[in-house]
Amino acid sequence: MNDGSFIWRMESEMRKGESILRREKPKFKQIIDAAVVVIAEHGYHQAQVSKIAKQAGVADGTIYLYFKNKEDILISLFQEKMGAFIEKIEQETEGISSPLEKLYVLVKTHFSALAADPHMAVVTQLELRQSNKELRHRINEVLKGYLRLIDRIIMEGMEKGEFRQDLDVRLTRQMIFGTLDETVTTWVMNEQKYDLAALADPVYELLVKGCAAGR
Repeated sequence: MNDGSFIWRMESEMRKGESILRREKPKFKQIIDAAVVVIAEHGYHQAQVSKIAKQAGVADGTIYLYFKNKEDILISLFQEKMGAFIEKIEQETEGISSPLEKLYVLVKTHFSALAADPHMAVVTQLELRQSNKELRHRINEVLKGYLRLIDRIIMEGMEKGEFRQDLDVRLTRQMIFGTLDETVTTWVMNEQKYDLAALADPVYELLVKGCAAGR
């Protein structure tokens, strides 16, 4: 391991430790949930810390006991929500041996989770993408955990013969995530007027026709 790699890993572990300590503080989730509502309703650029504090029912100064600035709040809420989302999928696929069934759980959970939290859907599909380049880079780093989860399902599917053997894992993952992401974005842009969760089955069937062996 070279010095650069060692330092990066140490910094990564330190950030994880800081994140755990923050999550254990009593008002962390309260502020995160308030930030989701404020950013969704006012837009990221108009979501002042004072508005988030008011929504959370805390003093402005309390925010800075948990977060450095508004950008830190945005990254933290995405880390928190994405971490919980990945954990939920892993729990629901535990004990499932079929990669195709795991893919179905992933599709269903992706849609149902965002359908159940319309504010978070607006934040993930619209507001996160309006942040600056540096923030988008940090958000993409968080997203990698989800993309690796998709990769594992694809590779397991190929190993077990449920997925086509000629699949390009990276391209297939882009297709799967891109399809889910665009479906949710379209739902948000249409003011969430229809049942997003009901699209899980047809979207899954579409993905299976592109991935599964013998189809």
